[in-house]
Amino acid sequence: MFDTESRDFLEKLIVTPSPTGYESEGQKVWKKFISQYADKVESDAYGSAMARLNMNADLPTIMLEAHADEIGMVVQHISDNGFVTLNKLGGSDSTIARAKRVVIHSKKGRVIGVVGNTAIHLQDKKNGGGKQPEWKDIYVDIGVSSKEEALEMIQIGDPITYADELEYLNDDIITGRALDNRIGGFVIAHAMKQLRSRKKDLKVNVIALNSVQEEVGGFGARMMSFRHMPDAALVTDVTHATDTPGINNKEHGTVKLGKGPTVQHGGANHRAIVELIEQTADKQEIDIQHEATSVRTGTDTDSIFYQKTGIPSALVSLPLRYMHSPVETASLSDVENLVKLMAETVLAMREDQVFEV
Repeated sequence: MFDTESRDFLEKLIVTPSPTGYESEGQKVWKKFISQYADKVESDAYGSAMARLNMNADLPTIMLEAHADEIGMVVQHISDNGFVTLNKLGGSDSTIARAKRVVIHSKKGRVIGVVGNTAIHLQDKKNGGGKQPEWKDIYVDIGVSSKEEALEMIQIGDPITYADELEYLNDDIITGRALDNRIGGFVIAHAMKQLRSRKKDLKVNVIALNSVQEEVGGFGARMMSFRHMPDAALVTDVTHATDTPGINNKEHGTVKLGKGPTVQHGGANHRAIVELIEQTADKQEIDIQHEATSVRTGTDTDSIFYQKTGIPSALVSLPLRYMHSPVETASLSDVENLVKLMAETVLAMREDQVFEV
């Protein structure tokens, strides 16, 4: 499926903390790997990273895009007795925050802490005990007894991530934090690797963009798309696998783990690119699943497609269970098929490729 080098890259990419707004360490890992397969690698002022595969300036330029950031928390307040109050970075879920080990990423290094969880014997059930907490009620214990001690180690504004890392449930299924969407960076890097190995068949220029700050508004993709204005974009992110107990498929659609990447229809998704993706999947015998977009895709596609006079864009997604949790779960066979689908779609594009409806 993936060789040792790729699996090592995947693990390092996943476990390297990159909370939104603080993506630089993860971007270093991504740039080091993709530089082997690109003609040029560059970053912008806020840390979005781009790799280029240049053919000819007169040819269309196609962008492959993913986002580099993960959800997390941030140090909001430090009490007089040294307990750290949190706020969220992106769409973090307060329901699952308690009783977790966390890492506070300070200028002085990693600080290990635990999110406090009052023992069930001591909870006041009449006053909210056991119910979903608000972020202002969640705190981290870093083992100190005063604010002064805490400030020797951390400061207000330091980002926080869960301590969970990558695990294999079996040869195909992986689980951990930050698969959303470090796995996307892995996908576009390997799509570039495949395109580089088949450069003689390539008829377009290619950009791979690993964007920052998707989880808080898609700002990195917006900046870089405006700057470089590719002729078209293939965006990848994770999507909800809806094959676990308790999910209403009538409301959320049907997406299954291990049954292939998904193609979205509607909204920012350009019909002509979607058709090319479908044709490519059929020709290459890649299983795909389908999703409908109501108003927004909820991904960087929404930030890319409307820049200047418009960038024809389409979203292909990786099914993911338990999104925005420390146990996000995905299938490596889906990852492999997503890499192939993106690369083969680019290889199917012509020298005079134009997408119109």
